[in-house]
Amino acid sequence: MPNSSIPAVLLLADGTVAHGQAFGANGTTTGEICFNTGMTGYQEVFTDPSYFGQILIMNSAHIGNYGVKPEDVESSGVKINGLIGRNLEDQYSRKLAKGSLDEYLKANKIVSIEGVDTRALVAHIRTKGAMNCIISSETTDIETLKKKLAEVPNMDGLELASKVSTTSTYELGDKNADIRIAVMDYGVKRNILNCMVERGAYVKVFPAKTKLEEVKQFQPHGYFISNGPGDPAPMDYAISTLKQILKEEKPVFGICLGHQLLALANDIPTFKMHHGHRGLNHPVKNLVTGRSEITTQNHGFGVDPEAVKKAKHIEVTHVNLNDQSIEGIRVKGKPAFSVQYHPEATPGPHDSRYLFDEFISLIKSNSN
Repeated sequence: MPNSSIPAVLLLADGTVAHGQAFGANGTTTGEICFNTGMTGYQEVFTDPSYFGQILIMNSAHIGNYGVKPEDVESSGVKINGLIGRNLEDQYSRKLAKGSLDEYLKANKIVSIEGVDTRALVAHIRTKGAMNCIISSETTDIETLKKKLAEVPNMDGLELASKVSTTSTYELGDKNADIRIAVMDYGVKRNILNCMVERGAYVKVFPAKTKLEEVKQFQPHGYFISNGPGDPAPMDYAISTLKQILKEEKPVFGICLGHQLLALANDIPTFKMHHGHRGLNHPVKNLVTGRSEITTQNHGFGVDPEAVKKAKHIEVTHVNLNDQSIEGIRVKGKPAFSVQYHPEATPGPHDSRYLFDEFISLIKSNSN
């Protein structure tokens, strides 16, 4: 636990109030509250661009007890808007760590609160659904915080991908590789790129609003549609580009937000989930092989199952075994597929990394 005795308060949009102590940076922060049930990998979670605009509850009782180190990141910095924990620890035991969680959050200006009954809070959100919230260690006056919270936009309808995307192109891998993959960056995680480079691909990452004409100058053999934050429905620029990409008849692979965009590009709507899926142990069934996978997930939107049933050109390839939500699709007659979960799994189990192998194989067979 921290040495700070500064009081902090958490206020939810439905009026729920929780009191605790300040951790990390002092101040006030707002965003949509969500929870992650993973016990490890907190630094990778905090730096996942898909969490941009959200205040995160880590449901494990102790977070921070193995410290932080520069290598354990998925982007250039912390992307969550705030952190809520039962016991956020500034003491750590890992010899490889370069600092404490408290120092890390302060350096990234992340306002946090600890000493909260996170399991009760998670149970409340599972019942009431996702909503906006505010954390403050500047004031504990609830009426003042209510006024600030009322000004926060809802995640439903909020376009955030362009805010976390790279502002300039960059490349990874061997320039002489036989496979070139164009990555449309809507908040891509570093280990997704690593999974493609490790399989022999030369990858070029493009800003979110790059026109297809510019992407095609790279002469890619395949396209990757990345994960990212916010509501996919307002992303007209991405949906339009993906529709053009599908006409190229080259392999397309989408993850998370990329999965939702592939659905939207095929006129399948998406919807805001009650409280989303976020954690490291979500069971998914591969309907093609009949095998189950334990997956890493982080999403608050999903693909409309009723619309998929009516779409003759879309096949469901994966389903969530907890709630039967759609976890994977492919476009019939085209080399295009996607999954809702995160097969790179950093953090999490590696059950689903075969999907990167399938993408590479699809590119090779399509190029022959």
